[in-house]
Amino acid sequence: MLDDFSKYIPLIRWQDVVDILLVSYIFYRIILLIKGTRAVQMAAGLGVIVFIYFVAKQLELYTLHWLLGTALSSLFLLIVIVFQDDIRRVLTQFGQSPFLKHKVKTFHALEEVAKAASELSMQKTGALIIFERQVGLSDFVDSGVKIDAIVSRPLLNTIFAKCTPLHDGAVLIQAGRLSAAGCVLPLSTNPNISKKLGTRHRAGIGITEQTDAVAVIVSEETGAISVAIGGRITRNIDPGTLRRILHNSFAPDTSEGFWWWFRRGAR
Repeated sequence: MLDDFSKYIPLIRWQDVVDILLVSYIFYRIILLIKGTRAVQMAAGLGVIVFIYFVAKQLELYTLHWLLGTALSSLFLLIVIVFQDDIRRVLTQFGQSPFLKHKVKTFHALEEVAKAASELSMQKTGALIIFERQVGLSDFVDSGVKIDAIVSRPLLNTIFAKCTPLHDGAVLIQAGRLSAAGCVLPLSTNPNISKKLGTRHRAGIGITEQTDAVAVIVSEETGAISVAIGGRITRNIDPGTLRRILHNSFAPDTSEGFWWWFRRGAR
């Protein structure tokens, strides 16, 4: 048997090995990107349709086989329509340029947000603060009121005060500056999100599903502080934990370079 196998070894080129590794890595990345999202259920549904298609052929169910065959003939277009949000997120992440990433000093902004979140939490004042990282948020800036100011605790407290017209929207921080307030963000449609979470939390999770932004959320009902990154939310954290998460999210060793992007996919 080993002799039979050995005669095929000379037929395997180094290009074939590279080809297999690249395709395997692409599928691995896709699985990581859709893991925990509604795309998993949709992919399973498409898999069931394909399975029924082949079963119908074997059982000679011609009408069902023809109907499914007609639908599957436009499979590529169907995938683009059904998974448009997930495809956009994948292309956005592949299009990131970590080699050209600009180093911005966000220490002051991170500290001010952590302090403001602590005060807003004690006052049970709802807040949604978004930090831009590599993926630009300019489209969402246009949905709010442009400010372009230094991030400060008093300014954040004023914006999210219940008597102000901007308190219901999100604050966007770009390059360490408060660029806009009252911004409208896309809501997450992940069915696994707790029903107890309201619009503010769903918006915070939604923006992190479509971009690599970091969202800080303060609940208006309970005053609990939460952080959303990569479509996942960590709830009920204290200000010290919030500060550590924010600084780790912008630390040079975890946010720069190709190897950071590679390690991120391996988590």
